[in-house]
Amino acid sequence: MLLSSAIFYYSYVRITYEKWLKKSNPKYPSASLVRLEIILMVKGILAGTFCPALALYLMGKQKLKGYCGIDEYGWKYLIVSFFIAWISTDFFEFFYHRMGHTIDILWKVHKSHHQFYNPTPFAVIAEDYVDQIVGALPLVFIPALIPINMDLLFFQFAFFFYGYGVYLHWGHEFSYPDAHHPAINTSFQHYLHHAVSTRNKPYHTGFFFKIWDQLFGSIYPNEKCFCVKCQHAQGYRTREHYDNVEKPDYRVLLQWRFWINSK
Repeated sequence: MLLSSAIFYYSYVRITYEKWLKKSNPKYPSASLVRLEIILMVKGILAGTFCPALALYLMGKQKLKGYCGIDEYGWKYLIVSFFIAWISTDFFEFFYHRMGHTIDILWKVHKSHHQFYNPTPFAVIAEDYVDQIVGALPLVFIPALIPINMDLLFFQFAFFFYGYGVYLHWGHEFSYPDAHHPAINTSFQHYLHHAVSTRNKPYHTGFFFKIWDQLFGSIYPNEKCFCVKCQHAQGYRTREHYDNVEKPDYRVLLQWRFWINSK
C-alpha cells in the first residue's frame, strides 16, 4: 500500500510533461476510479493474507516441507529452489490468469479487475478475493511438494510478484526494458492487457516472462503496438497534446467526504 501510494504520488499527482511522455495511456483515470481501485486493493490485502497465514500455520504443525536457515540444505539447493519456485509460480500465475479469460465462470470472477482499463499502482491487487487466494496458493503448495526456504519464498512473493506487480500496473514505461524486450513482460504489456483483453481474448496474461504467452499464441501483434516509443515514432505526444489532457485533482482522495459520498 505504501509503495503504491508513493509511486502514485510521484507519477499521477506530481504530473509533468516529461512523466506524461512515459505514460502508456495519455489520459489519466478519474479520482472516482482510483478510489475504487484503493477500496478493492484493501479488500485484496485482506484476502491475500489467507494463504501466507495458512502456510505459517501448517509450518507450525510440521505439515509442510518448508524450512528456515541455510545449513540444512546448503546454498546450492537454495539457489536451485529459488529458480524452481520463480519459474513454476510464474507459469501458474500465467495459466490461472489465462483461464480467467477463457473459462466463463472464472471470467465472472476476474472481470472486476478489468474495470481498471487505465490502471494505477493501486490496481495491483484490486481484484476479487478468489483471484487473490488462488494467486497466493503457491505459498502453500510449493512447500507441500518440495523442501523450500520459507524466508526465500515469502521474499519472492513480496518482491517478484507484489513489487513487480506494482510496476506492471504503474501505467508508465521505462526506456529499458521497453515494450519490445524479447523475454520480459513490461508495464506496457500489462497496460495493453487491461486495455484490450477481455473474455476469450487473453492477450499477455503472463506476469514476468513472455515465453508463456509466446507458447500459447497470446502475444499482441507487434505491428499494432501502441507503446510510448511507437507513439513517438508516429508523431504523437506533443506538448500541445499534453496541454489538452485533463489532469484530475487527486487531492480529493485525502478528503473523507469524497470517500463517503462518491459513487
